[in-house]
Amino acid sequence: MAGELSKTLWRTILPVGLGVGVAVYMYHRDVTPGTLDSVVFDTRTVLFLVLAALFVLGRDFGLAWRFHTLGGGDISWLSAIRTDIMCAFTSAITPSVVGGSALAVFYLNREGISVGRATTLTLTTLFLDELFFVVFCPVIMLTVPFDDLFGSMATTAAASSEKLFIGGVRTVFWIVYAGICIWTAILYFAILARPVYVRNLLVRMSSMRWLRRWSRKINDTATNIETTSAWVKGRSRRWWTELFGGTVLSWFSRYFIVNAIFLAFVPSASGLLVFARQFVVWVVLMVSPTPGGSGISEWLFANYYGDLIGNIGIAAVIALVWRLFSYYIYLAAGCMMLPSYFGKKSKS
Repeated sequence: MAGELSKTLWRTILPVGLGVGVAVYMYHRDVTPGTLDSVVFDTRTVLFLVLAALFVLGRDFGLAWRFHTLGGGDISWLSAIRTDIMCAFTSAITPSVVGGSALAVFYLNREGISVGRATTLTLTTLFLDELFFVVFCPVIMLTVPFDDLFGSMATTAAASSEKLFIGGVRTVFWIVYAGICIWTAILYFAILARPVYVRNLLVRMSSMRWLRRWSRKINDTATNIETTSAWVKGRSRRWWTELFGGTVLSWFSRYFIVNAIFLAFVPSASGLLVFARQFVVWVVLMVSPTPGGSGISEWLFANYYGDLIGNIGIAAVIALVWRLFSYYIYLAAGCMMLPSYFGKKSKS
């Protein structure tokens, strides 16, 4: 256990180093001695930063509510909160394509949930998160003009570089969103619509010659899908409403953190546009190759929101404040919880 704890702690150094390195580079490049003169730090600023902190709590409450509802009487509120924080910590130290959900089974198991049931709960939460994007991204597209959503960047870069950046963000967004839709459809058919068909398909695939080396994992996946389907079948509408409500509360709170930060530093920016662009930011960051999106997140935020801020130096400062609320806070909380977590006993 000591070795695993030490290894995990060392893994936190890489994302912190990347994030700090990019932040230092951005400040050295964009922040001049007079950049912060236009930033007013008064009572209103403090109040909106406190509001941002409350939205952090809203994000965690939504996910804890979801875990608590899924577990019924077997997952206490305290266990749900611990699981949520550790999942966020895992997301902070692993590439975004891996994410915290990959180890949700481990954390739930440490809270006394059997591995089989923990896998079932994790698949359900994964489906709900993907469904959130499938449902709300079209709403955002219909609400906010397309050119505003992918607006030009107010930076010192040349126009051609701005167009290249905008085109890159658009391309990555649509590719990732298409992948989310496909993955959500697969989960829907596997868990709700045609679980037996999907299970049989996976079993047949495991017998193929070129997939035999992964046959055990494929069969385990087929079993987990069948178990998850049997578990959610017949659940009440209220149960699903609570789960999706917790999901929406969590994601909306995550986005409103940025709105509160903008109200603190750039109150003239369009609140709707600030909120809408968070959908694009989080979809693009889903394929970040760096742990927790370190480096890429700061750079993307500063450039993507640059036209709403009007000053790339201030944009870099706001990007750091955003990361403090949405990233570094979970690194710190996770590191404090690690010793006690690795001391827990697993349940088979």
